[in-house]
Amino acid sequence: METIRIFDTTLRDGEQSPGATLTRPEKLEIARQLEALGVDIIEAGFPVSSQGDWESVHAIAGEITLSGVCGLARCHPLDIERAGEAVKGAVKPRIHVFCATSKIHREHKLRKGKEEIIRLSVASIQQARQYTSDVEFSPEDASRTELEFLEEIVHAAVEAGATTINLPDTVGYATPKTYGEIFSHLLKKLPILRERNIVLSAHCHDDLGMAVANSLSAVENGARQVECTINGMGERAGNAALEEVVMALRTRQDFYNIGTRIDRSKIYPTSRMVSSLTGLVVQRNKAIVGENAFAHESGIHQDGMLKNRETYEIMDPTEVGIAKTSLVLGKHSGRAAFRDRVKQLGYQVDDGQSEAAFNKFKTLADKKKEVFDEDIEALIDDQLELGNGAWQLVGLQVISGSNTIPTATVTVKDSGGEPLTDASTGDGPVDAIYSAIARLTGVKASLGDYRIRAVTRGKEAQGEVQIELEHNGRKIRGRGLSTDILEASALAYLAAINRLRSLSAREALITPHVSV
Repeated sequence: METIRIFDTTLRDGEQSPGATLTRPEKLEIARQLEALGVDIIEAGFPVSSQGDWESVHAIAGEITLSGVCGLARCHPLDIERAGEAVKGAVKPRIHVFCATSKIHREHKLRKGKEEIIRLSVASIQQARQYTSDVEFSPEDASRTELEFLEEIVHAAVEAGATTINLPDTVGYATPKTYGEIFSHLLKKLPILRERNIVLSAHCHDDLGMAVANSLSAVENGARQVECTINGMGERAGNAALEEVVMALRTRQDFYNIGTRIDRSKIYPTSRMVSSLTGLVVQRNKAIVGENAFAHESGIHQDGMLKNRETYEIMDPTEVGIAKTSLVLGKHSGRAAFRDRVKQLGYQVDDGQSEAAFNKFKTLADKKKEVFDEDIEALIDDQLELGNGAWQLVGLQVISGSNTIPTATVTVKDSGGEPLTDASTGDGPVDAIYSAIARLTGVKASLGDYRIRAVTRGKEAQGEVQIELEHNGRKIRGRGLSTDILEASALAYLAAINRLRSLSAREALITPHVSV
């Protein structure tokens, strides 16, 4: 069966979701999982945007071997140079060059004429070819570009050496019929596309909720690469969701007759990992990976399911990595079982991280009768965050209640330093904890968002706290996990401060993120 390429841009377009900024270790962890998932090309970032992003792309390029590694660049010599240097160590390097082509972008953003845009695009593709023979070109806002001009610039891009032509629906304006017709039109009008085996690619945004439908329409009309993200994350309303595109092609194989290289059993673990590391919660009714995607409450549905699962399920949840029942581990479980389950959940951790997480697992198992997959995922995510941090929580004592001034005594330790203790009062126990931590760390930030949820079920469930701090105009998130919600609150605050320190230490001059 013919296959299409899956081009994953979670680490580039997806990371541009407000609040989804990732550290280099987090991006590496996701990249490893995307490689295991079977993604054909990983768009690892926009190297010129910051020194930190360049380092992330460079690190991913140096480690990933099975998937192609791509860096994004505007049609600007410095962009292309930075992208080329970042991906040159990859086994399969790619540079993705783009230039806006629609009338509204030409007149209001670029303020350039058609001829100048073509010359600029051609020169940029030729420069990118000096670093790699695998060059992708995108006429940004292609879905709102005049077809005649689109023909002209696509032909020029192919002649200049582009091997993949991406036709982005940058603002989610297209409908499935009109978007598909762009692909069939170009294939009919430009024989050079077939003569040179040029791959046409779809990149759709979800502003009108049609990103996946538009991507599938493109496939029907000749696209052989789909650009998408895990959980559909991305700017504004997001991008086409990888899991939905892949499972639509799989489930309706009778209609599309085309497949992918994706290991579908890793879809759900990948979704959970990306959600945990970015802090973007997957909606309960999200297709394929949402909590309710394979849940049935209606009595009629339940009756049908008991008689034949296919009455109300068109997919088997185990096919995408969702276990029919949660794996239960307890205090008698050993390291081998724990490490095996961590591996099954899609994580790659070193011996030190594994041992630290296992010790926390044993402590948790003494507190809970049952330890579920979600508990284990949370422990590993927490350990990965701790590995990137500096401040650690050593001790916490809180006094709170009716007719009592909430007071928190907090002990923290900086890496390589001595434990420090301070006490503070507040409007409530969490406010008191945060006031004490702010004094101990010397970081003053305002709390913008505070969320708490139970990771698993039952009265012994672990509590997960996610917060967002604002510091000097920058928003930074943190996450903490514990069976004690006050301890989880403290851990979340320290995680945010550690993330702020890590980003500030690495960050160079940043140029604005872009959308393709």
